[in-house]
Amino acid sequence: MAVGMFAVTFVAVGLAFTSAGTAAARGAPDSFADLAEQLLPSVVNIRTTSTVQAGVHSGPEFNLPPGLEDFFERFREGQPEQRRKATSLGSGFIVDESGYIITNNHVVKDAEEIFVVLHDDSELEAEVVGIDDKTDIAVLKVDPKTPLPAVSFGDSDAERVGDWVIAIGNPLGFGGTVTAGIVSARGRDINSGPYDNYIQTDAPINKGNSGGPLFNMEGEVIGINTAIFSPNGGSIGIGFAIPSNLASKVVSQLREYGTTRRGWLGVTIQQVTDEIAETMGLPEASGALVSTVHDDSPAAAAGIQSGDVIATFNGQKVPNSRRLPRMVADASVGDTVPVEVWRGGKKVDLDVKLGQLEKVDLASLRGAPQQDQESPRALDSLGLALAPIGNAVRQEFGLSADIEGVVITKVDPSSDAAEKQLRPGNIIVEVNQEKVTSPDDVAKQIEAAKAEGKKSVLMLINQGGSLRFEAVRFKEG
Repeated sequence: MAVGMFAVTFVAVGLAFTSAGTAAARGAPDSFADLAEQLLPSVVNIRTTSTVQAGVHSGPEFNLPPGLEDFFERFREGQPEQRRKATSLGSGFIVDESGYIITNNHVVKDAEEIFVVLHDDSELEAEVVGIDDKTDIAVLKVDPKTPLPAVSFGDSDAERVGDWVIAIGNPLGFGGTVTAGIVSARGRDINSGPYDNYIQTDAPINKGNSGGPLFNMEGEVIGINTAIFSPNGGSIGIGFAIPSNLASKVVSQLREYGTTRRGWLGVTIQQVTDEIAETMGLPEASGALVSTVHDDSPAAAAGIQSGDVIATFNGQKVPNSRRLPRMVADASVGDTVPVEVWRGGKKVDLDVKLGQLEKVDLASLRGAPQQDQESPRALDSLGLALAPIGNAVRQEFGLSADIEGVVITKVDPSSDAAEKQLRPGNIIVEVNQEKVTSPDDVAKQIEAAKAEGKKSVLMLINQGGSLRFEAVRFKEG
C-alpha cells in the first residue's frame, strides 16, 4: 500500500506479544541478554518451497519497437511454461511444547512444503493446522522427538506507549536475531484488513521477521510482527505487530476448529461524521451508521433498520464504525447480545442472535439469501482437494457466472495431477466423460474406475477457458 513515496510492506517478520506494563515508569534495562537467552530457543525460522510459473523469456526486459514486440509475443505463443521451485523465509514461535507454532499466513501461503528450523539448527517438516487471512495468522504443527520450549501470550492491552519490547526473528535469512525498541503507538489501522489494530514499534524489523514474536520485558508475546512502513523495504523504525489479545483468540479457534468462528451481524455500515450526527440529533459523532441490512441476517431478524446508528454492542460503546466489526467478530457465534441503536431521535434496545461470518456466502453479503459454502474435499487417490462452485469460490478464483464443474483447490506436488500441470483454480468439467458438479460426483467416478481395475480417470479440464482432456493416474498405496 503506497503512501506518498513510502509503502507498507508485509515482510516475513515476527511479532511479539506484550504483557501488562507497570504504572510506574521504568528505566532502560542494563542488558537484554538474560531475556534474549531465555527466549531465543522458542523462536523458529520457517522455510517454505513452492512451484511457480516462469515464462520462457526469463532474462532482462527490454523496450522493443511495436513490430518486434509483436514478433516476440507470437514466438512465445504455444511455448511450454517453465516451472521452478521458489524458496521463502520467515519467522515463528512455539506456543505448545507438543509442537504448535505461530507465524503469519503470508509466510506459508501457497507453500507446498514448510520446514521449521529450531534454535539448535535441527529441521522439522510442518503441516498447516489453520490459517486466517483476515488477520494474517497461521498455526503450524510439527512432531518433535522431545518437548519444545514454548512461550505464552501476554496482555497486549496492558502495554503502554513507551514500554520496552524486543523482537526476535529471521531477518534477511540470518536467523536468531534480537532487536529492541519501544511501543511507539497502539491501535494503528494500516488498511490491511477489517480488524486492523496494530501495535507500532521501533524495534528494528526487516524482511524475514514476519511471523516472529514481539516480547515484553516479562518474556510474554504481546504481538506478531507482520509489516513495516518503509521507502526501501528495510527498517526505518516503523514496524507493526498483531496484538496478542487479538491473535490469541484466533490461534485458539484455529487449533480447535481449523478455522475461525467469528460472529456475524449482517449489516453494511459507515462512519458517523459530525454533519451526520448533527442532522440526526446525536449527542456526539460516534457509533456506526447502518446503510444496509442484509436479507436473512441476524440484524434483520432482530429488527435493525437502515438508518439506525449502532451506539452500543454487547454492553460496550461503539466508538466508531471501524471498531464495530472487531467487536462483532470477538463475540461468540450463536450468542444473543444486546444492541442499542439510535433511531428517530431516541434509543431503541434490541437483542441479536449472532450468526457465523465464515459460513456467509459472498452473495449474502450483497443482500442475497445466506448459503453455506461446503469445505473442500480431499481426494487422496488423485492428490487433489476439490470444492463445488459457489459464489465464494467464483470470487476467490475469478470464475465467471457460466462456469460449471468442480474447482481444484489444492494439488499434491507429488501426484500425477501435478505432473499434468493441474493447478488450483482449474475446473474439472467431466470425469470419464460424465459431467460432474460436486466433489462427490468425482469420487463416485473414481470408485467406479477402480472397481473396473483402471489405474486412472479421464478428466476434461477447463484451464483458463481452454478445454483439454487429461488421464490422471491414481496415487500408489
